[in-house]
Amino acid sequence: MKDNEKEVLPIVDENGQIIASATRGECHNGSMLLHPVVHLHVFNSKGELYLQLRPDWKDIQPGKWDTAVGGHVDLGENVEQALKREVQEELGITDFESETMTQYVFQSAREKELVFVHRTVYDGKITPSGELAGGRFWSIQEIKNNLGKGVFTPNFESEAQRIELLK
Repeated sequence: MKDNEKEVLPIVDENGQIIASATRGECHNGSMLLHPVVHLHVFNSKGELYLQLRPDWKDIQPGKWDTAVGGHVDLGENVEQALKREVQEELGITDFESETMTQYVFQSAREKELVFVHRTVYDGKITPSGELAGGRFWSIQEIKNNLGKGVFTPNFESEAQRIELLK
């Protein structure tokens, strides 16, 4: 399996207004074309946080633990539609209520994303798809004990700090 480099994504300004489009490959080649993504942090009622394990075939941060759900907003989709699609695709969840937390611009050496961050509390069945190498709930203390050790994606670690996720 491998990421679809030809997938067409919207290019946006920092307010989320579409100004162009480009392929996933173009967005991830260091071009710094700003493209929108959605993140969902999934907590259970015990306060544990679900994290996904990125498969080894991913083009960015393979083999690391990451935000429960993360994916691109496709051309022609709004943030809410992308969030529902990604949650169903990655975790098999169709019945959840999300709360918008924030949005911010994330930049790495390879890409620049406008990240729309949401959270939910969910105690139902989670079925990680073939897009993931698995997933599980972590206690907040377990996450804190592993920060800075190369276990998590840098994006997850910076976002957790930015939005004070691990309080």
